[in-house]
Amino acid sequence: MTNLIRWDPFDLHSTMDRLFDQGYSRPWRLLSAEQEATFPVELAELDDSIEVKAVLPGVKPDEVEISVSNNVLTIKAEHREEDVEKKKDYHRREIRYGAYQRSLTLPTRVDSEHAEASFTSGILSLRLPKAEAVRPKQIKVKS
Repeated sequence: MTNLIRWDPFDLHSTMDRLFDQGYSRPWRLLSAEQEATFPVELAELDDSIEVKAVLPGVKPDEVEISVSNNVLTIKAEHREEDVEKKKDYHRREIRYGAYQRSLTLPTRVDSEHAEASFTSGILSLRLPKAEAVRPKQIKVKS
């Protein structure tokens, strides 16, 4: 059985807690789009490689920069806004423009020299082969 707690609308302590829990502790509207924008990724580990997929809508392949340093994968992209007529009076603008960046710690060391990347329909696919030192090795038993 659960306990019931009486709600007091004039309880300043719980009201302030609620304000901070709902995100008022960080004023997102004051941040630039570059700091706030991000994109979803998938990271999977296979026996011999790490596979990463990133959704980058509206970005062209030549606007993507990928780097691996100290076991951290960094993907940078920039979605540029076309020339917008100044006469337009927008009622809603939800498409984000500007720079995007995402850094992910990889679960194991990779051989970035032999990495492969492809870009199809706004989805970046990376295949990062594992470093030879961390790949599983089979030992055959002699009879």
